[in-house]
Amino acid sequence: MPPFRPDIHTEADVKTLVDAFYDKVNADPLLAPIFNDFARVNWEAHMPQMYDFWSGLLLHTSRYRGRPFLKHIPLPIAGEHFQRWLELFFATVDELFAGPVAAEAKLRAQNIAHVFESRLRPNPLSLL
Repeated sequence: MPPFRPDIHTEADVKTLVDAFYDKVNADPLLAPIFNDFARVNWEAHMPQMYDFWSGLLLHTSRYRGRPFLKHIPLPIAGEHFQRWLELFFATVDELFAGPVAAEAKLRAQNIAHVFESRLRPNPLSLL
């Protein structure tokens, strides 16, 4: 029998998820260079924004103020980056949590990745 995993219910749960996920991102050979070498993310400033972002999506708080897509436009990212981001996110959720909000976290992440990737992919029709 798999060990009991709680669902995501509190701000502490969101922080645990986000911290564990970005630990994986920072150790990942595909994603870490994008965040650290190209974007030069200031992690001290970035993490509270990510707590607010995911808290808004999962706990329906309304602290996040930002336009996350715009920050991704200059990044050298493609389908494989979004796929790896999702793999790490799903693995993190599955290691720590189970339940309807955990499932919602994965669905939201999948939707975000799909929308961002679609919007960043060159559209041949836009040349017309």
